[in-house]
Amino acid sequence: MTTTTPVLGPRVIALAHYAARALLENVLARHGVTFQQSVTLRLAAVAAGPVERDHVVEEVVGALKIDAAQAHSVVDELISTGLLAPDASSRVRITDAGRELFETTSAETAPITARVYAGIPAEDLAVAGRVLNLITERADAELSALTR
Repeated sequence: MTTTTPVLGPRVIALAHYAARALLENVLARHGVTFQQSVTLRLAAVAAGPVERDHVVEEVVGALKIDAAQAHSVVDELISTGLLAPDASSRVRITDAGRELFETTSAETAPITARVYAGIPAEDLAVAGRVLNLITERADAELSALTR
């Protein structure tokens, strides 16, 4: 049996994405949080303060390729569970409970991520990062052209 080095392509990218996402979702499930909620909560967690709700929605739409109504629904879910709170008329902010959840899930996923990436040379990670960013940019452009 001959083994060959896989060429980067849609299947390889998808398999890596879903394997990593399954690890994250396993951690999130223990805390009753969905992947979409985690992505949305992170945006508020890394912000310097309250953030425009429309900006959060726009970022979630771009990251997850969902429509704005779905992204607004996720923000509403986080508000109803007390992980985000309205701030002024059009802003949201992370609550103490939201920050604690974000920090807990981040701490739980950090060692898993470290094990997954262990031993991969920095140069390989840099190349992979550049290639994946380029693929993302091109795929986003194609998607934009399809939805015009």
